Amino acid sequence: MKIVVTGNMGYVGPVLVRHLRQRFPEAMLVGIDSGLFAHCLSADGFPERLLDLQIYADVRDISREMIEGADAVVHLAAVSNDPMGSRFEAVTEAINWRASVRVAELAAACGVGRFVFASSCSVYGFAEGGPRSEGDPLNPLTAYARSKIETEHALEALSAPDMVITALRFATACGFSDRTRLDLVLNDFVASAMATRRVDILSDGTPWRPLIHVADMARAIEWAITREAADGGRYLAVNAGADSWNYQVSELARGVAQAIAGVETTVNAAAPPDRRSYRVDFSLFQRLAPAHQPRIGLADAIAGLWRGLKAIGFDDPDFRTRSPYIRLRALDAQMQAGQLGEDLRWVAA
Repeated sequence: MKIVVTGNMGYVGPVLVRHLRQRFPEAMLVGIDSGLFAHCLSADGFPERLLDLQIYADVRDISREMIEGADAVVHLAAVSNDPMGSRFEAVTEAINWRASVRVAELAAACGVGRFVFASSCSVYGFAEGGPRSEGDPLNPLTAYARSKIETEHALEALSAPDMVITALRFATACGFSDRTRLDLVLNDFVASAMATRRVDILSDGTPWRPLIHVADMARAIEWAITREAADGGRYLAVNAGADSWNYQVSELARGVAQAIAGVETTVNAAAPPDRRSYRVDFSLFQRLAPAHQPRIGLADAIAGLWRGLKAIGFDDPDFRTRSPYIRLRALDAQMQAGQLGEDLRWVAA
């Protein structure tokens, strides 16, 4: 089996590659990434050592030769959150939507049997009245969420009768990785608690967020790689997560405060409403993938983040403004150094 993973040098990629190597020890694993966040390591060792081949290429430049012979393509590459999507809106469209569709078209032309797209539950945006299932109306509020929906629509319409396509609408990621991000709600709360002994909730604490641990994302992707068309259809968009992981932001903060001694939580009661609030129904995923359900709970996720950050000596109270673990800060630093252009392409030396 040959599996190609795009965007493998981000937050999810190292955890996914380790999982795939364990589950498919004889597989040929290939990564394709431009290396924007290669330096944002939060663990010892180079995680790409588990690959058979690392290709350094912008997702906008992926060629047929890079995918030829693959049995599965896992497409993680993306401008990965709302702040970056807002700052680089045109680039988000180019990478997250247009390049994603092109990669899927190349995969279909190469006879790839499985295509897995990392989508997002953020497509539900603001949703009142109970958890949202796959058939409910979508309400994307950001460039990031809109790019995911546009790609889903294109994948569903793609003429690829022999390719099983799975769009995993992931809950908000959390947990420690070889390239940890701290610009995710639970990760931010744990980092703040460790560095400042405070968790400051910038909203009123009421917005809902479904979460999923990065290791459980890898399990979901494994299922999608092996899914048969009879198990959900040739094209499937499915919420990936667990009903028990629907939390209000204030609950997450309290969970962190309970796990880490001496931590104070504050809520900004005067904050304007956060329009990004949604609960998600994961029953379809539970029915289709019973052997690949999330296993890691909130307490274990917090403990894993605490251990991982402690191991790397994390103690930066100003991490939000300068840490490479904040992806927008990492891009800013590279642009200020003249290494990266506003189009998020490397500047030739």
